[in-house]
Amino acid sequence: QVQLVESGGGLVQAGGSLRLSCAASGRFFSINAMCWHRQAPGKQRELVADITNGGSTNYADSVKGRFTISRDNAKNTVYLQMNSLKPEDTAVYYCNAAAKLGPLFKWNAYWGQGTQVTVSS
Repeated sequence: QVQLVESGGGLVQAGGSLRLSCAASGRFFSINAMCWHRQAPGKQRELVADITNGGSTNYADSVKGRFTISRDNAKNTVYLQMNSLKPEDTAVYYCNAAAKLGPLFKWNAYWGQGTQVTVSS
């Protein structure tokens, strides 16, 4: 199985920055795309950013120019650098990864437990 552990959340004032990390561990063969999602109270979970194992990235319009996703394949870790934070960025941020347990296994999606980000005005 694959375990994803997020860290780096917290409370920050508007305009501030935070860096989230998500490390994958366990017995797996390969990890492909890694993503960050978020869910604010009363809202649906939404994709924030994703990155392939080749480094191609994609961002939600609401975070373009402010957030940067990156990954260290040697450490099986994905990062989310969040700058110019706004109160509307307040949410629980979840890490998600597509991984397979062996060369003949299917790709499955795995989720972390989430980390709270709160931006005060």
